[in-house]
Amino acid sequence: MTIPAIGAVPAVSATAYLPATTATTGSSGTEGSFATALTGAVDNLQQLQSTSNTYAIQAVTGDLDDIHTATLAASRAQVTLELVAAVRNKGVEAFNDIMRMQA
Repeated sequence: MTIPAIGAVPAVSATAYLPATTATTGSSGTEGSFATALTGAVDNLQQLQSTSNTYAIQAVTGDLDDIHTATLAASRAQVTLELVAAVRNKGVEAFNDIMRMQA
């Protein structure tokens, strides 16, 4: 019995996981700026939280047919919030490190 070789893993671009608004091309020809990516991430977080809240209201009122969908929406919103908070904390930490540098 022969075991087939494992193929190469395709490359993944950074913009594959960002909202479509972050992949815009700026005047310098580079893909979106960090500020654009951060704004897109926050907008995505707000959308996920809104969806989660909608499912939670439907669950409380008894209008929700599939609790699995609500659970997934709540988990996605929670993980995304933790990620955005971690990025914010790292940004603040980097800013503070730069401010402590001597000229």
